[in-house]
Amino acid sequence: VIAAVFVSFNLAGTGMQPSFAQTPSTHQHSFAGAEHWARVFDDPARDEWQKPHQVIQALNLAPSSVVADIGSGTGYFSIRLAHFVPKGRVFGVDIEPDMVKYLADRAKRDGLTNVTAVAGRPDDPRLPAKADLVMMVDVYHHVADRGQYFRKVRNSLKPGGRVAIIDYKKDSPMGPPASERITPDAVKAELHSAGYVLVKEHDFLPNQYFLIFQAAKS
Repeated sequence: VIAAVFVSFNLAGTGMQPSFAQTPSTHQHSFAGAEHWARVFDDPARDEWQKPHQVIQALNLAPSSVVADIGSGTGYFSIRLAHFVPKGRVFGVDIEPDMVKYLADRAKRDGLTNVTAVAGRPDDPRLPAKADLVMMVDVYHHVADRGQYFRKVRNSLKPGGRVAIIDYKKDSPMGPPASERITPDAVKAELHSAGYVLVKEHDFLPNQYFLIFQAAKS
């Protein structure tokens, strides 16, 4: 069985249309071949609409923060995050072994000793330490049992830790089929059920919503 993978970038507009991982009818697709996918995921044209610098600034991270980039792929956000937390740690989590290896090699090549590539599972990010922030970009709609998954994520957060969800709007010209997209209201409801409260909502991304949650106080 070919492993499914969390991905941080969709291929609409690139001429390539792979199946979307983590969905019942398309879970056989693999994103092995990270060198190839790096040219897609890290295409400079992505910066225009993804606005990575503005996204990371909006997260207001301390230099010593521990950040988990779940669905890190080839490291589009992980590498950038590393420069914002020079005294902290970035865990780039993916379930595709080739992506995990690629990110580890990329971090070593770039001299980013604060980046650790982590082999996660579809039902568990397997974070090696508690995080100040868990970030998921274009990944939420791939997660199968989100209630169970985010309860595990909650146990991997430091006190006051946050979860940032960025995913495609229903009317975005790119992204998965409309039937597979999840509205921000549905995300809020699901995470509320999993024990979170919404603390911030940003609206500067043209194609995606951007929600930030914290674990609810018991």
